[in-house]
Amino acid sequence: MPSGSPFKQFLRETIGDWDHNGTPQNVRDNLWKIINCSTAALGAEIFASPTEQKIIYHTCKSRFCPSCGARNAALWQSQLEATIPSMQYREIVLTMPQVFWSVFRQNREMLNDLPAIGATAIEYLAAVKHGARIVLMVVQQTYGGFLNFYPHLHALISVGGLDESQIQWIYDLGFKDCQRELMLSWRYALSAYLDAAVQAKVLKSDLSHGELSRILRHEAARDWNIFVGRKVPKATVINHIGRYIRKPPFVQRRFSRVNDHEVEYLAKDTRNNCFTPTTYSNQQFLALLIPHVLDYYCNSMRYFGLLAPRSRGLLSLVFDLLNQKQPSRPDYEPYAVSLTRTFGVNPLVGRDGSVLHRVGSIKPSTAA
Repeated sequence: MPSGSPFKQFLRETIGDWDHNGTPQNVRDNLWKIINCSTAALGAEIFASPTEQKIIYHTCKSRFCPSCGARNAALWQSQLEATIPSMQYREIVLTMPQVFWSVFRQNREMLNDLPAIGATAIEYLAAVKHGARIVLMVVQQTYGGFLNFYPHLHALISVGGLDESQIQWIYDLGFKDCQRELMLSWRYALSAYLDAAVQAKVLKSDLSHGELSRILRHEAARDWNIFVGRKVPKATVINHIGRYIRKPPFVQRRFSRVNDHEVEYLAKDTRNNCFTPTTYSNQQFLALLIPHVLDYYCNSMRYFGLLAPRSRGLLSLVFDLLNQKQPSRPDYEPYAVSLTRTFGVNPLVGRDGSVLHRVGSIKPSTAA
């Protein structure tokens, strides 16, 4: 991230508001990484040509960093391109009643279970109706357009599925026509999970055990909102899901400083399909961002169905049934190559067009 970016400057000026024992350690670590990103604190490599010398500082590689997140997402997209077959896919969005949002905010460890619960609901429907296994990826998202804490799941599934018993590919499992059955499956799976946590008395909440049980019974009896998208090609899936994977919840170009005490963010109003300039105090904006920093050892993308580690061997069968050649995994891309592909700028080409070669390095200084 550029050292003079408005967000990095914002973090520097609000250190006292977040760098203390009341802030989770994973949040403090990630925010410090962003501050030190592309600075002498992380060290650097020295490149030179006969006419020029350039110092390229190391990046932080934090998934919460706007710059590093964009590059990581691009690398992930190239890997996914070589993993999944060329066929049609659908997006499924699984939401939950608003009353559950605070429950997951107070019990963050339960967020790690959400993707598996959603995947179970989707896979169950495919197995019961068709006896099929599907390509399934689940992205967990915790934010809405106004950066509010809004846990929900974006699932990308293959339109068709593998019938192992007949060794054939079913080209359309009809998820669009069984949206209500999918909602019921998701509602049952999540309600059963929360009920088990309530009965085991492991749920941290401001509500009593009786109140939680009553809320669960009420919400399990009404319809929930889910979305099943249209059929889209593989390229659309990769481009679309890249907007969510390994990136922070906010878009840096929509962030600006108003003054030393306030910031403005162009919030995305999905209901009215527009962007709304919203002003926050420094403390308010930090309070919005902090809950979205991933905990240690948490993945924003999870793989299930035919993409699960134990089932990856079946992918070669799927490629054969679809008469496609399975691509080889892409080779590791050097830093300069991936940066050029992502941002269109080659850092190892000098002002006069000459190629720069590495001639040394600078050790990390004492971090800020």
